[in-house]
Amino acid sequence: MTAATPTRLTTAAPTHRADLAGRALAALASLATGVAFVNGVLLTINASDDRLFIEGWRVSSYGIFAALFALLALRPRQAAGVWEIVLVGKTALVVFGALIGDVPEARLSAIIDFGLVAVVATAYVLCRGWLAWQPTTTNPTR
Repeated sequence: MTAATPTRLTTAAPTHRADLAGRALAALASLATGVAFVNGVLLTINASDDRLFIEGWRVSSYGIFAALFALLALRPRQAAGVWEIVLVGKTALVVFGALIGDVPEARLSAIIDFGLVAVVATAYVLCRGWLAWQPTTTNPTR
């Protein structure tokens, strides 16, 4: 019986260049979402009473995602589950936006979120974000 051994790709740290590129992509996602947050604040200020809550909810989501992307840019292999939560959440929005069709804002939002999914998935691979799940003996607080 042969024991399976993990491949170097799944266990090795990323190269310095790949890590920097992945972190830059996560920072770009944070910056872009921060711009959406500022725009959302302006929309909320000018929203009618019947849209006030939904605009406030949306703007708080932008703030949360901008912070999560920043966290991933700063600590890409020390945030187990954050990559996956962000990817699943944004992918769900893309699918939902595609399914509901010609609803105002849905198509544009789905396209933007699809772009974010592509950027974050690329950053995940470049930074080897899955390594956050591996226990470490040299830094137990990781």
